[in-house]
This record gives sequence, C-alpha cells and structure tokens, in this order.
Amino acid sequence: MTFATLALVVTIGLLGPLLALPRRWHLPVVLGELTAGVVFGATGFGVLDATDETFTFLADMGFALVMFAAGTHVPVRDPAVRGALGSGLLRAAVVGVAAAVGGWAVAQVFGIGHAAVYAVLMASSSAAMVLPIIDQLGLTGPPVLSLTAQVAIADTACVVALPLVIDPAHAVRAGIGAVVVGLCAVVMFLLLRYLYDTGAQRRTHEVSEDRKFTVELRISLVMVFALCGVASAMHVSIMLGGFAAGLAVAGVGEPRRVAKQVFAISEGLLAPLFFVWLGARLNLRELGEHPQFVLLGLTLGFGAVLVHCVTRALGQPLAYGALAAAQIGVPVAAVTVGEQLAVLVPGEGSAIMLAALCTIVVASIAAGRLAARKLEPHPDTPSV
Repeated sequence: MTFATLALVVTIGLLGPLLALPRRWHLPVVLGELTAGVVFGATGFGVLDATDETFTFLADMGFALVMFAAGTHVPVRDPAVRGALGSGLLRAAVVGVAAAVGGWAVAQVFGIGHAAVYAVLMASSSAAMVLPIIDQLGLTGPPVLSLTAQVAIADTACVVALPLVIDPAHAVRAGIGAVVVGLCAVVMFLLLRYLYDTGAQRRTHEVSEDRKFTVELRISLVMVFALCGVASAMHVSIMLGGFAAGLAVAGVGEPRRVAKQVFAISEGLLAPLFFVWLGARLNLRELGEHPQFVLLGLTLGFGAVLVHCVTRALGQPLAYGALAAAQIGVPVAAVTVGEQLAVLVPGEGSAIMLAALCTIVVASIAAGRLAARKLEPHPDTPSV
C-alpha cells in the first residue's frame, strides 16, 4: 500500500459523511464508505486491492476500534437503563427465540446450513447505531429505556455468540478464548476502577490535559490492542477483544476528552479505512452470478425486522421494534471473520451486507416516523 493509495482511500471515504449529511434520512456514515469501497474495489474499478497486507492490517486496526466504540456505547452505568433490564431482557429473549426459528427456516429454504449464523444475525441489534438515533431524536420515557436495555443486551450477546456459531468445528476453542478475553476485560475494568477510586485517574487526566501528553488516549489504545492481541493468540476474532475493551471502559466511564480523541483517530482515519476495505473486498458481481443470494439478503434483512417486531405482543410499538432491528457491527464481523475462515460460500458475504442495509433502511424510516410523531402537536394544545 502506498501513500497515494492511502490518500485515495481517505478521499473516497468522504462519501460517507456526504450521504449522511441530510439529517432527515438518518443514514449511517458507514453506508457511503462501504459504497465507495464497492465502487473502487473488486466489484467496480478494481483500483483497491483488499488483499494487500498493509491495507488489511490497517483495516484490522479500524475494525478493533469500531468494535471498541460499539462497546463504549453500551450504557452499563446508566441506573435508569439498569432498572429497565428486566423488560429489555425479556424482549431480547423473545427476539432471540423468533430469530432461532427464522434462522433455521432460512437455512432450510436456501440449503446453505448456516442456521445458527443466520439466527445470530437476525437477533442482533447495533447499540452504536440505535443509541445515537435515540439521542438525536430526544426520545425519552419507559419505552425508550426498555429499548435501550434490549439493544444493549442483544448487541453484547450476539457479539459473544458470533465467534461460537460461525466456526462450529472450533466452538470449544472459541468459547475458551472468549472466556479468557472476558476475564482480561474484567481485570482491566478492576484496574481502571482502582485508578478512579484512588484519584490516580483524575491526577493523570489533569497532568495530561495541562501538558498535552494524551496519556489516557494511549492507555485506551493499549487496552484495545492488548485485548485484540489476546484474542488473536486464543484464535478468537479481534471483534471480541475490541468490544470487551469498550465494555471495560464503559463500566468505569470514558472521559469526554478521551472519547473525542478516540473518536478522532477512529472516525477520522481507521474506521473509514476499514469500511472502504470491506467494501473493496466484497464482490457484488457474485450476486449476479448467484441471484439466489439477492433473495437471501432480502430475506435475512426483512426477516430481522420481522423478528424484532414480534415484541409488539409485549406492548412495544412497531416503530421501536423496527428501530431495534438496525444492525451493522455483527454483520460486518460475520463477513470479515467468515471470509477470513473461508466458511462463507461465494455470494453469502454480499447477501449478509445486503441484509444489514435493509435493516438500516427500515430503521431510518422508523426513526423518521418517530421524529414526525414527536413534532405533532398535542390534541389539547391550543392553536395560535
């Protein structure tokens, strides 16, 4: 990989912010970045070589930080959300059961045999996508707290479950690796908690801010890459290492200054580079060669929305159920890990990404409806 290629990647990655610019569309930035990679990668002009070792390693760094950010978005310290864990857990469990049935049915219809993978994909939610939409719309109240808890539980459970189901032949090894990564994350949390309780974190923060040392940022990056190193050594995806590090930081509370610094490194370079690399790696021509995978993607995507909407029976409004179906981290991880392990058949990775895009479109429509309802005047409000 050359500096010219890097400049091209960063430049075309700007398509992400451009597509996400209209707020009323509620489109994620990654959509444009993926599209740019598709256009300049294997599907399109073939300018970007996703097999380049340097490009791949930088993309792995971006993937780790994407999962780290997803972990920090899980509201583990919010007492209001903890109070809604019961209803959130119930809804996540109901969705999980429906997704298990749906995943089995999809696998039977298409004859691929990845029922467990499809179930995890359909059950997943993306806290990194849903929670910012909730904040942007200013949604509040018990239904929103339950939705937040539901998404956090589903996101965490599916991130842990994916490595176990995507390579069932090594599920025991993956399970042991996941436990080791989890224990390391607990140790990191306890260490961070100790530094916080003793005041060392505050003193370090003051010195770092005054002297421009960015010590806390460096420590956060050490945590992420160290856990990813442990995950790699235990033959577990780095997605689990990055996500576990994010949960450890979320458990203590990430300082705003550090969050902004991590955001700058991740969203300014490495995360866009990862999504462009992922788009460049996908070969959507395979969908033309295997048209049944177009139907598979649509089935998985709208099936995920359907299984999330079964919570209507528990009193959850349909718009909230559709919003909870939004997913990006788990499908991206499934494609990345699945292709690395060569467990996906040609066209299946593209179908999974198509499914994720379907959930994003539906979630954007649901968010628009929620925003419109919020702006509607109350019937008792006098007209002026």
